[in-house]
Amino acid sequence: MDCDFRMPNRPENSHKGTFGRVLNISGSDYMTGAAYLSSTAALKTGCGYVVLCSAERVINAVAAQSSNIVFKPLSAWKNQLQTADVLLVGCGLSTSDGAEALFSTLPDEDINIPAIIDADGLNLLAKLCPKTLPENLILTPHPKEASRLLNVPVEDILGNMEYYAKEISKKYNCVTVLKSHHTIVCSKDLEIYVNHTGNSALAKAGSGDVLSGMIAGLAAQGCEPYYAAKLGVYLHGLCGDLAKNDLTEYGVLASDLIRYIPSAVKTLL
Repeated sequence: MDCDFRMPNRPENSHKGTFGRVLNISGSDYMTGAAYLSSTAALKTGCGYVVLCSAERVINAVAAQSSNIVFKPLSAWKNQLQTADVLLVGCGLSTSDGAEALFSTLPDEDINIPAIIDADGLNLLAKLCPKTLPENLILTPHPKEASRLLNVPVEDILGNMEYYAKEISKKYNCVTVLKSHHTIVCSKDLEIYVNHTGNSALAKAGSGDVLSGMIAGLAAQGCEPYYAAKLGVYLHGLCGDLAKNDLTEYGVLASDLIRYIPSAVKTLL
């Protein structure tokens, strides 16, 4: 266990607002699972409230799986942003014209809360290259997404992960979570954390959505962005380790990782 990690404090005199509100703009008609996984992971990690803004088909699919998430139509995201403590955008969003139109309006908003951009959000970021970005930004690319963000070959990324994590943090003035078997987390000040939890069980569709939700849930509880990213990566990998012991590295699904979040958190309490 990394003894430097501690979970955010949970005062007894509290309510759901005490532990933060995540606005999750995720999912699309053919990728409904990403919205469910990221939303549920944020709640399981301890945040008090998740609002999922998405397409009607996504909302219907996720609502059939969980009664713990609040749903709003995609058109309502700007209003929801006013009361959110964290913004998560991109999990299963697709790169359709509609998604691109939505993403292109984000820089017009004064986003002064932590913002996590993942998956298709990263692809849209690389394509649109907005001039303004949130100050407290976390990007969570895998090597191929990193290659798009930096416009360098993916082989170069794989050959020097720490260097390119720093390059992303410098270019986008952000915390970077560069995912691999030893995920690299780089702060805005270019401090590096190398994670050593996790195994091949995490190499499964949806695993990244769970990670983004966990980071969002921690940030909603008041963890500053770099710490939320480090702790989220550590716990996510630990979920994979715990799940492997019961299910083998072959049989772990992304949805199984969510079930192990409480056990991973318990190791830090």
